[in-house]
Amino acid sequence: MSRSLLAVSAADSSTVLGALRDALAGGPAILPGSPRTAVPKTVEQRVAVVIETSGSTGFPKRVALSADALLASAAASESSLGGPGQWLLALPTHYIAGINVLVRSIAAGLEPVYLGAGHFDAAAFAAATRTMDARLRFTALVPAQLARLVEAANNDLDLLAIVRRFDRILVGGQAIPPALLARAIELGLNVTRTYGSSETSGGCVYDGVPIGTAEARIIEGQVELSGPMLAEGYLGDPAATDAAFSVHDGARWYRTGDTGEIDDGALRVTGRVDGVIISGGEKVSLDAIERVVRAIDGLADAVAVRSPSVEWGEVPVVFTSGIATLAEVKVTVIAALGRASAPVALVRVESVPQLANGKPDRVALTAFAATRGERPGSGQ
Repeated sequence: MSRSLLAVSAADSSTVLGALRDALAGGPAILPGSPRTAVPKTVEQRVAVVIETSGSTGFPKRVALSADALLASAAASESSLGGPGQWLLALPTHYIAGINVLVRSIAAGLEPVYLGAGHFDAAAFAAATRTMDARLRFTALVPAQLARLVEAANNDLDLLAIVRRFDRILVGGQAIPPALLARAIELGLNVTRTYGSSETSGGCVYDGVPIGTAEARIIEGQVELSGPMLAEGYLGDPAATDAAFSVHDGARWYRTGDTGEIDDGALRVTGRVDGVIISGGEKVSLDAIERVVRAIDGLADAVAVRSPSVEWGEVPVVFTSGIATLAEVKVTVIAALGRASAPVALVRVESVPQLANGKPDRVALTAFAATRGERPGSGQ
């Protein structure tokens, strides 16, 4: 059996909410946003929502999610957060984190508050927060949004008091810089780090611990996740579905592509499986380089990417809007990771290019790094 699939503009969040409510109740499935290619007229009956991934690694996919998966995710989140509450939507609804806010609102039976589209503004966030009247109040942000709130709250006690009213601020989409997390906690913000993806109906691990009946394990160094919130697969791409999802001992698992480790029941993500290059015959982790460089004062937005090298095969290149010398960065990286991990170039940019969801545009940066020798002034 099948049902129709509708592309729904993400410009009006209330319209997406109505279409999503219908989809969860068995009506037409929805694909929120502006699809980059033609949308199929129908999908399998089990599919309620299709999310087109950001393509941060260069290969966007369409993730097919059932109503059962989305509602299981909402139930697990509600249990972890202490009950149903009112949500402030500060994220685009064509990403899973934005859809999750709406699904949780539907499950809670409470109308969400909409921040509105456009550039994230701390004052507008505070104004929207003032309209919330439920006993429990939640929101979901990406690290860049949290950073703007923290920066504004440093000099505005009224804004700080308003942001403190949230019972939980979920932050995900990418790793939170340790200094930002520490400052947010110091300010008394109730921040929870989330981990998940469109393939897991969004965050299913809170502060390293799987929520609800979700499970995490490490297989050959790679993080795998299981639970009722897993997607059906990739729309129209059975090969990619088979590569990412598998069944073991009666349970279905999603291979995340992330590396990690589990210590005393807590998951720690350490990088990407594809974030490893071979430089001069040695394995070099771009994620590890990023962590070390971002810990340097003023370089919290640093991104490490690969660049081809005739002599070494591939070499790391670091982009940042911060100010430092290549020599300074090399000394720090070599001390922490060894000489093979030392970046060959430190490229200063006005701002690190980002995708709409706040993640660095690694595809664009990798393409830039590949031509750095042809661009005068590209390195230090």
